[in-house]
Amino acid sequence: MKTYKTYFQIKASPQDVFTALTNPFTIELWSGETAVMSKEVGAEFSLWGGAIVGKNIEVLENEKLVQQWYFGEEDDNNPSIVTLKLWEKKSNCSVELLHTNIPDDAYDNIVEGWNEAYLGAIKALMEI
Repeated sequence: MKTYKTYFQIKASPQDVFTALTNPFTIELWSGETAVMSKEVGAEFSLWGGAIVGKNIEVLENEKLVQQWYFGEEDDNNPSIVTLKLWEKKSNCSVELLHTNIPDDAYDNIVEGWNEAYLGAIKALMEI
């Protein structure tokens, strides 16, 4: 299992970035795919036609989103956890991403996905 940590600077408010992470209609704008998402703790979600599924385990509006991601036959004692922290910095949104317990065989695809299709796509949408 591996861990990935990175930072993004997005020319938007933390509120706009949080909306892009949690509003299914906004997710569809940057992903191009149907999304099932909620801001509720315990709510399950599905992105990219079920390619990414999981549940919200902590939600602090406009500040923090913690999710458990499911990877097939996942070990419940060592779940894959995504933590996104948002804060305002010089009229931009700083985003800290920490993704833990990534299966070794999925690591490269997960990193590419975060940088291009997920946070990269949100950055591209916000900075039009």
